[in-house]
Amino acid sequence: MTFTAALRRAVPLVALVLAACAGGRGGDAAAPSGAYATKTAYQPRQALASYEAPPTGFTKVYAELVARHGSRGLSSLKYDDAVLNLWNRAQADGALTPLGQRLGPDVEKIMRANFLLGWGVAGIGTPGYGNLTQLGMTEHRQLAERLAQRNPELFSGQTFQGVPRRVEVLHSGQDRAVDSSQFFAASLAGAAPAVAGAIAPAVVNRYQLYPHKLSASGDAVADTTSVNAAVLAASLDYQSYASAKDSVGFGAEAAAKVAAARAAPQVRSHARAVLERLFSSTFIDKLDAGAYTFANNGTHTYSSADGRYTNTLTGNGKTKIQGIVDAAALIYELYTIAPGMSQETGSLDFGAYMPAEYAPTFAYLQDIDDFYGKGPSATEYGGVTTRFTQALLKDFFDEVGLIAQGRLERVARLRFTHAEVMIPFVARMGLRNASTPMPRAQTYTYGNNPWRGEDVSPMATNVQWDVVRDSRGTVLVKMLFNEQEVDFPAACDAARYATGSRYYEYTGLKRCYGL
Repeated sequence: MTFTAALRRAVPLVALVLAACAGGRGGDAAAPSGAYATKTAYQPRQALASYEAPPTGFTKVYAELVARHGSRGLSSLKYDDAVLNLWNRAQADGALTPLGQRLGPDVEKIMRANFLLGWGVAGIGTPGYGNLTQLGMTEHRQLAERLAQRNPELFSGQTFQGVPRRVEVLHSGQDRAVDSSQFFAASLAGAAPAVAGAIAPAVVNRYQLYPHKLSASGDAVADTTSVNAAVLAASLDYQSYASAKDSVGFGAEAAAKVAAARAAPQVRSHARAVLERLFSSTFIDKLDAGAYTFANNGTHTYSSADGRYTNTLTGNGKTKIQGIVDAAALIYELYTIAPGMSQETGSLDFGAYMPAEYAPTFAYLQDIDDFYGKGPSATEYGGVTTRFTQALLKDFFDEVGLIAQGRLERVARLRFTHAEVMIPFVARMGLRNASTPMPRAQTYTYGNNPWRGEDVSPMATNVQWDVVRDSRGTVLVKMLFNEQEVDFPAACDAARYATGSRYYEYTGLKRCYGL
């Protein structure tokens, strides 16, 4: 669900700042930007050999993680079909440039790959849209390998009270998170055979890992004082906000900010520049004037090369092209998904259709939608976009609390979720450049806020805690964000174990977060 879908009507907006490299992205190892926003393929942010060792007298005793699923295909038949319908009309009108003539066949390559995505791949249940790509599987396999390499002592077959210490796996219950958990666990077992038999069967936890979609009926909680009950209430508040129908009007206000950004003159200028490389001016003018509109309402059938699998789908008509910004923005959507599908499409490069000088404009439209729809949002909105992550945050601390009590039954806890959870979770945690809201009177831009989707939630984005303990029972925590050691919020500095260290005392951290 997006705010742009909720409200298309533009409202006045002060000048839009679109500095692709401006705004203090922060982090010691920020990846080069391809302006792919939250579809950016995953890269670890720190070398294995450079991690801070535990302080003298401390040993590693536990690790926990929450990770977004890996790179995927398109979520459904929508952007590709709408753009293909646009292209078919332009072809019929004789309105294609030489570059534009290539667009339709390339869209069909992406479409075919998505129709058949996962066919013949072990571990993929139902082929088609929304599945992990080969790159997405690799991202999680390698993430697991690096976890084992960073913590060899943890995954050496440790026992507690004569029983192997377990590795627990949780996921959202949604296919690509389920599959990510499976590829991760299998890779961990391969990298650390001593714990292969101690990896417990995965279980679903919607309150932690799919809290943005809880329902009052299907996810009702008997104990109204429990954290899950609070998460359910927060989820319902968020869903009201996200549908732009909440009683206080914050959702509608945020949607209006997004719609206004789309209507900004610079965005329209860049949209026209993208389209002029593909279509005639006459065709673009008709699209701009509303003479042409398009939607994802086509029916398509594709069969696998071996003829053993055929998939037929019809678009739902909800993804619309009603002007030049819509058209360019959907081309951008295909541009962002193509790198993650390179093995499935024969290394198809969509960069020709979305030149580097214009991609940041459309990345910004993605980012402002996510900033208000999933991220820090506005200060005055009362954390409506983040409160539903409380169960996940509490579980991180509860797990360390068990270690502090000497409860060592588990050696690791691994969780797999989605961008809709990772983005608000890191905002709730107060991570640098991922958690700063905007005053309600202002609008998020690249010039006034460091939040970037490519940094906050690339594919397979993850938060990991390494937990160490000494002989006196003191427990310390170090946090990694996309495998880079990072500080907890400045308000938690009193819990820092030593000046300059990234290890923090668990009890101080718990107080800092009010848990």
